[in-house]
Amino acid sequence: MAEGTLHSAGKQISQTLLYVLWGQHVNRNELVDAVAGKADLSKSAAGKAVEAVFDAIAAELKGGGDVRLVGFGTFSVSRRAASEGRNPRTGAKIKIAASNQAKFKPGKRLRDTLN
Repeated sequence: MAEGTLHSAGKQISQTLLYVLWGQHVNRNELVDAVAGKADLSKSAAGKAVEAVFDAIAAELKGGGDVRLVGFGTFSVSRRAASEGRNPRTGAKIKIAASNQAKFKPGKRLRDTLN
């Protein structure tokens, strides 16, 4: 896929996400179908574009960065400290390891679209 095609497909994905996400549960195939229809791409090309966007977001987050899609939202990483919990069956104390959690903060346009 040409770089220009991928860039325009990425813009279409963010616009399609705004359209598709409110009030519905959408799986990957449904998202690919929506992107293909809105961006006038084949399902194969739309699938590659969706996967490329997800891979780019994951890579940036793994590297410690944020992904800011103006109007749509911001993906970031939050560090969850190690803690101590309890096994609900036995009541025994257990250690919960520290971990990184992906966070998403919706942007103004997404919030306005949903309300």
